[in-house]
Amino acid sequence: MRQNPSFTMTDVAELRRLIDRNPWVTLVSDTQDGLVASHYAVLLDEGRDDLTIVGHVGKPDDMIHGLGAGELLVVVQGPHGYISPGWYGDAQSVPTWNFVSAHLSGIPEVLTPEENLAVLDRLVTRFESRLPEPRMMWERPNDPAFVERLERGTIGFRLTPTRIVAKRKLSQNKAAEVVETVIAQLEGDGPYANPALAAEMRRAHEAMARA
Repeated sequence: MRQNPSFTMTDVAELRRLIDRNPWVTLVSDTQDGLVASHYAVLLDEGRDDLTIVGHVGKPDDMIHGLGAGELLVVVQGPHGYISPGWYGDAQSVPTWNFVSAHLSGIPEVLTPEENLAVLDRLVTRFESRLPEPRMMWERPNDPAFVERLERGTIGFRLTPTRIVAKRKLSQNKAAEVVETVIAQLEGDGPYANPALAAEMRRAHEAMARA
């Protein structure tokens, strides 16, 4: 991802927020057979305050990626959307795309079965807890034998990134009145309405104003 000083994202708290709110990521490995990509949910490691993440892959994805033997790239994609040049007013401009994204790279550690079970349990709890009648991993009709078979079909990993490239391109290089116009369009009911991106833009620009 090409970096631009105006859009560079380095604050660990903001990056943790990005990962926590956008857990569905792309995993990329450069293998002897070429590039391999998979898609899984990850979580921040609850025992750390850095950008360490934990997750799992299903077998045989671990073999396809060579999990633990080489570098793994994790692509985190936050809110993103089309920005029309018409939203910039009477000025020369071209279409663009606003987005928040981070690339985390490093050699992952393969988890023990016990650690993997804990991660799987956390994943289920994270997403099921929002439901009015959640079905947790260890609850009936699941039994311990079923859960253990489930774990044996997966490989857990922990990744502490050694290289981080993150970018938050949210019209930071535009005048305040243009930013407000873009946000209003994203908050509207047009074909490119995008409330999540609008909220991210407003949050970022309010933080810039306070700095």
